[in-house]
Parts: sequence; C-alpha cells; structure tokens
Amino acid sequence: MTKEEADKLKVFETRVRQLILHCKDLQKRNTELENLLAAKNEELKLADEIQKESAENYSRLKIAKMMEIGNEDIVEAKARINKLVRQIDKCIALLGVS
Repeated sequence: MTKEEADKLKVFETRVRQLILHCKDLQKRNTELENLLAAKNEELKLADEIQKESAENYSRLKIAKMMEIGNEDIVEAKARINKLVRQIDKCIALLGVS
C-alpha cells in the first residue's frame, strides 16, 4: 500500500468515525425529543381531561343556577298562591249566593 493510499484510508477512517459519532449524537437527540414529545402528550392529555371536567362542572353549575330558588322567589310564589286562593274563595262565595 502506498503512502497516498494509506493517507486516504486514514482520512476515510476518520470520516467514518466522525459519521458514527454524529449518528450517535443524533440518536441521543432523537431519544431526548421522543421523551419530550411523550411528556408533552401527557401534559396535553391532562389538560384535555381538566378542560372536559371544567366544562362538565360549568354545565352542572348552569343547571343548578336555573333550578335555584331564592327566598324572595318563595315569598313571591306564596303571595301569588294566596291571592289566587282568595280569588277562588270569592268566586265560590258568589256562586253560592245565586
């Protein structure tokens, strides 16, 4: 083997080693990125679950607010019922007189 061929072989070996090192670095970076992606996917999944739970709670709260009857509403409803009962009593009294 001539000196020129030996030099070319050394350059070739050096470049192959560099490629191998570069490949290992890329594999390491790829693994890191895959781990990061998995962590982000888990975060996204958790955020989605929280959002769904919040939407469900909001829906329940809206329904509860619609069904909620305050003290003022109860007093008002009793007053209306009493008024209607008095009007019915008057009608019955008028019917009884004739």
